[in-house]
Amino acid sequence: MRILLSLKLHWQILIALLIAVLIGVIVQLSGASTESGFVGGLIFVSDFVGKLFLNALKMIVLPLIVTSIILGILNIGGDKNFGRLGLKTVAFYLSTSFLAVVVGLLIVNGLQPGDVPDEVRTKMEAQAVAADDFMGAAEGKSGADFAMVLLRMFPTNIFDAAADNGQLLGVIVFSLLFGFFVTKLNDEHQQTQHKFWESLNGAITKMTDFIIRFAPLGVLGLVTPIIINTGWDLFRVMITFALTVLLALGTHFLVTMPIILSVVARVNPLNHYRAMASALLTAFSTASSASTLPVTMKCVNQNAGVSKRITSFTLPLGATVNMDGTALYECVVVIFLAQLYGIEMGLMTQFTVVIMALLTSIGVAGIPSASLVAIVVILGAVGFPPEIIGQGVGIVLVVDRILDMTRTAVNIFGDSVGAVTIARTEGEEGLYADLKK
Repeated sequence: MRILLSLKLHWQILIALLIAVLIGVIVQLSGASTESGFVGGLIFVSDFVGKLFLNALKMIVLPLIVTSIILGILNIGGDKNFGRLGLKTVAFYLSTSFLAVVVGLLIVNGLQPGDVPDEVRTKMEAQAVAADDFMGAAEGKSGADFAMVLLRMFPTNIFDAAADNGQLLGVIVFSLLFGFFVTKLNDEHQQTQHKFWESLNGAITKMTDFIIRFAPLGVLGLVTPIIINTGWDLFRVMITFALTVLLALGTHFLVTMPIILSVVARVNPLNHYRAMASALLTAFSTASSASTLPVTMKCVNQNAGVSKRITSFTLPLGATVNMDGTALYECVVVIFLAQLYGIEMGLMTQFTVVIMALLTSIGVAGIPSASLVAIVVILGAVGFPPEIIGQGVGIVLVVDRILDMTRTAVNIFGDSVGAVTIARTEGEEGLYADLKK
């Protein structure tokens, strides 16, 4: 046990993942029912531990976002610096999300995973999962609803928005505005505010460090029930579609992002992968960019060596609006279902899918049921019949869990690449210095 605790956090998390897989495989091979006493108890305990860890992470996310952003703005100071950094951040996030969608579009058109015989499609429909919840959540929504992200940026009640994880965008905008206008106060009041937010952020950071120590146990609890309940059918059904998505995500993760790190940020991509190991594993386990934010900020700040001035501004914003993996996934799913059901999609229609995937990925955190609801809306907007939409989403749901975990890891990696790139353009040196020791 002492040896395990002496390992770096990402190794502890990886070992926890492997143990979870091993437990799941043993239960599957034993043929024991999930309703049996021992297995049922194992699932209950694991689920409890996992939810406890996830709740602790979610508990700390809101105060971490508010204090980090306000302190970040105070450290940036001035209209010129604020505007410059804001423009860089937004431009980077939009650019990389667009690149991700284009990568997905090219790969799904190249591999044609939905081009299958009718009898194969019938079998896939038989394996489909009920999608009533996602259809209901999307009812009454259209592409225009998702384009109106501005409404969620300015909630009528900041406290209601704070209580709803889907409204983090409004909390972020409020924090940005609050921090900006604090810089307009006289020097005495500015210093008072700076000391207050700096001390509060310090206390929140120490709480975050304490919670993250339990990440291996949390990951073990989160992943074990998934492996036991889904088994290996998850990998057997719709393997071509799943591999297409994973290839597209992998291309963005292993090709597009490293090129940006090498060419724009002028850093070694391997150093960044090492620096982000703990955050990537946590994102994969929790399937939540917002819940992973505390770990992401710690990795980027301590391992990558990016200043708190940059991380406190870029990462909270990225965890809400920068969803490279989600945008890519939405595009691939829509084109895949068009291929599967023989629906013709010309160049302009596919361009519409690209734009809508980009817009809905920005607002996806504010939508119940997340990206699958956005997919339902996009399918309706490009002319899919309602009955096909329900069947199609049900088919996708069969393998959505593992793909959700993977695209979340890509999402937070894109955020971290943005932080490093912007830090480099701001003249920060000595990145990854502690990692190289």
